[in-house]
Amino acid sequence: MTDTTHTADHAHPVTETVTENGTDKAAERSLEARILITVLVALVGWGLSIWTWGVPGLYIPALALVPVCYVLLILISRG
Repeated sequence: MTDTTHTADHAHPVTETVTENGTDKAAERSLEARILITVLVALVGWGLSIWTWGVPGLYIPALALVPVCYVLLILISRG
């Protein structure tokens, strides 16, 4: 008799790879890719503002992010 409880479907292979802590590697790579793309777009936008407006395009976005950095530091310090 043949065991039919474990049939393999070779037309649709399972691509899920699980790491030691139970997370999906593909999901981790996707998150990393999103973060890197976001940083790249921010840097390109900042570069375009420098190209368009000169020195004010350099320091105004940095000045606008000061409150954001303060909030992040407060959140980090509170745990």
